[in-house]
Amino acid sequence: MCAKRVENIAIICYNGNGEHMTEKEKMLAGCIYDPADKVLAERRTLAHNLCTRYNALCEDDPMRVQILQQLVPHLNGAYLQGPIFFDYGENTRFGTNCYANFNLTVLDCAPVTLGDNVFVGCGVSLVTPMHPLLPDERQMYLGPNGLTDREYARPIVIGSNCWLASNVTVCGGVTIGEGCVIGAGSVVTRNIPSGVFAAGSPCRVIRKLSPEDSIYKKHGLFADK
Repeated sequence: MCAKRVENIAIICYNGNGEHMTEKEKMLAGCIYDPADKVLAERRTLAHNLCTRYNALCEDDPMRVQILQQLVPHLNGAYLQGPIFFDYGENTRFGTNCYANFNLTVLDCAPVTLGDNVFVGCGVSLVTPMHPLLPDERQMYLGPNGLTDREYARPIVIGSNCWLASNVTVCGGVTIGEGCVIGAGSVVTRNIPSGVFAAGSPCRVIRKLSPEDSIYKKHGLFADK
């Protein structure tokens, strides 16, 4: 439950026990929250610093594994080529056998969930934060924790066996069904059903995937045949 005080847009949220929610609880619940909150700011700083350290290492440096374990506790063995950019890291969950190419950006103010066998191309952005549409509500202001703004976030879910091609942006509140291919450069603003090829800005379903899309039916792909 949220209560709004109109004069300064102060938001009071309560959890299931009727207790005041922390700013982190508000953020993960999709309420307006204060991103300048000390707990959130400290985790973001840690995550950003860990990303910087990871990105500075050679890809065969064993320290990369240790950094990722601290940055993304729910990594589940995913391979992240790097550079990587996470806002929190701890709010992102990978399934098994996932791969992300260069320049993955994940703004995980709300939970970001990837299923098994997800391929992520270069320059993909998964962005959960939302900002007010009205300018006067979007402006920075001085709050109890310092300069801040009014934000909320919506979760992202990527189903198993999906391929997000290069430079795809997935916006908050979107679920992409299992077995989808999202074309390069797409901006996904609404849900995509399972088993389709979708592309564009905004991203739309182009067609269903079928056995005719098999690489074994494409002439010239195999040099020995």
